[in-house]
Amino acid sequence: MTIANTLLQLAIYRYTVYKSPNIGIFIRANDKVMLIPHGFAETKTEKLSEYLQVEEVHASVAGTRLLGPMTVMNNNGILLPPIAEEDEVQFLREHTHLKVERIKSKFTAVGNLIAANDNGAIVSPLLEHEVDEQVRDILGVPATRMEVGGFVQCGSMIVATNAGAGVHPKATEDEVKAVSEAMQVPAEPLTINGGIPFLSSGIVANTRAVVVGSLTSGPELIMLSRIFQA
Repeated sequence: MTIANTLLQLAIYRYTVYKSPNIGIFIRANDKVMLIPHGFAETKTEKLSEYLQVEEVHASVAGTRLLGPMTVMNNNGILLPPIAEEDEVQFLREHTHLKVERIKSKFTAVGNLIAANDNGAIVSPLLEHEVDEQVRDILGVPATRMEVGGFVQCGSMIVATNAGAGVHPKATEDEVKAVSEAMQVPAEPLTINGGIPFLSSGIVANTRAVVVGSLTSGPELIMLSRIFQA
């Protein structure tokens, strides 16, 4: 299904990946490239690339296809977990033309702990403070440390582009305001896939389009179109 905002030209598509609505677990995108697992169906790859208007890069991180939880990406760079293999790091550098580095941390699911756009990053208090410097160096943005709705998994709670940010529905008014200020975009509470509050599991977005899980409801689609206005 497609919802097109005729004034702002923002398109929202409902989609499935591996017969699952949790598309954000497997795919990560910015305004230039889309990271997608090796062996992903060519027809689906082409369709997603067309939706987001990006080039596809087939990749793995730590030998897995869980590219969402294993990466943090904006238009400047990519942060990977410490268990990413050296050949994976080099591959991503060569094929995305972005800065790519492993984070200095004991944690692996970095995509669940950091949310970023080209203006700022929300970083989990769980992460070591050396990560803040890497966020500045690789992603090119300042880091803001905070919890969201009582959770420390900031990357799971927030999905942001350079146009807007969706935030976990249990986020307080002050937290939503802090996210908006840090990322310099409008931010609003949101759910995905029929009430799921862990947004990154069901959204792949850039400034051109938003692809969401197939269970996303009509009211959720309306909120998405309002939040991620181009």
